[in-house]
Amino acid sequence: MSGGSSTETLKAVRVQRARILSELLGDVQALADAAVAALREEIPAYAAQGPDFLADVRDQVVRHYRAKLAVLLEEREVTSQDIAFIRRAAMRRARAGVALADYINAYRVGQRVFWESLVARAGHTPAGREAALSLAVRQMRYCDFASTQAANAYMEFQQYAAAETVRESRDLLETLLSGGTPTRGRELAAAQAHGLAPDARTPLLVVIAVLVDPPSTAEPDRGAEARHAACAAIARTGGNGTRTLSVVRRSEIVAIPVLGPGAEPEELCDRLQRVLESLAAEGIRLAMGISTVAAGTAQLPQAYQEARTVLDFVPEEGGVAALPRLTPFQYLALKADDTARHLVDPRITALLSEDRARGGVLTATIRAFAAADLNLRAAAERLQIHPNTAQYRLRRIQERTGRSLRSINDLVELLVAIALQDALPTTNAGRERLGTATNEGRGRADVRSSHEPR
Repeated sequence: MSGGSSTETLKAVRVQRARILSELLGDVQALADAAVAALREEIPAYAAQGPDFLADVRDQVVRHYRAKLAVLLEEREVTSQDIAFIRRAAMRRARAGVALADYINAYRVGQRVFWESLVARAGHTPAGREAALSLAVRQMRYCDFASTQAANAYMEFQQYAAAETVRESRDLLETLLSGGTPTRGRELAAAQAHGLAPDARTPLLVVIAVLVDPPSTAEPDRGAEARHAACAAIARTGGNGTRTLSVVRRSEIVAIPVLGPGAEPEELCDRLQRVLESLAAEGIRLAMGISTVAAGTAQLPQAYQEARTVLDFVPEEGGVAALPRLTPFQYLALKADDTARHLVDPRITALLSEDRARGGVLTATIRAFAAADLNLRAAAERLQIHPNTAQYRLRRIQERTGRSLRSINDLVELLVAIALQDALPTTNAGRERLGTATNEGRGRADVRSSHEPR
């Protein structure tokens, strides 16, 4: 009897919880109005702002309330993706001169307005009160997580802006890109602060990023805002304890990250890839080009040209084109024109096109065979197939193309054809080759066909 009563109580609480959250979701606009009114009354810095600022605040309150209600309705923890809109809002508050204490206090006020409305809707029934209590912990977790993320984004931009308002940062970048060397004064101090000591052969890279589909000329502020937000995020990618020199330079962002002792350029490329993905979640889509490693500041002009050149390899929807991820072979294939493709035997082109449509089994076999130094058994192990299956595939390739994979010249011709095909744009999903697929040429071919004999 007691067990049945407990079950009924839990059901009643769940019903009340769903009712309360549904009512709040339907009343989000009115809740946002109440929150903005409370902010103006309790925080003088907000009361002193104009209508555009307050409209932006109201929009953020609506976004937060909807995100919070989604988390509560789905009974899960909040994630950074849920509140990806925070970074740009934090930047706008910092640029408006709102103190960090006032900014975080605004979260407290918004939390209180939401909670008071939730409690009011709970009513006086035991099930309603229990439903409200069951939501308290998750709501507090949301507020703690969101306010922490907001504070971090605010501080990130404030640090960036503090460096960016110093003229020496921009002047330093121009000096370095023109081949000059800072020798004294604040410019030299700025170089040393960013780990760019002119007398050292410190390994460096140049990163260039541009907005994909930037806002129209009618909305120049949105473009500038997105560039500065991206610039601030890139400035934090240094892995050696120093802050990366990152500057908005007209329509592009130019950064010069320093590789710390023992650090590999691929690790930095991975960090930049994560930054790009994080910004994309916030609606800031970038095309990013990364140079090869420069041995000291004297090589930065050449590295800058490399980064600009490799931007041409980025698909229209954005992404990262990183020279440290490419082999010379892949780079040459990406630079090839239509004439190079016309030189490929039509039999090879036909085979590779058909194979791509069927999942790339034969292409993977060619790559694995080359990576295994023409050792059939080792190639089969890479592909996780039986050697007989690998042998069967080699015969199919030879029959269709007239090329033997055991002939170095024939194998090179096949690999060149594959690289040229990889460089061609296909679907959006297939055009991520510079981010992940470039490693295929180094032997990462693990495709298996379920229709071939084992």
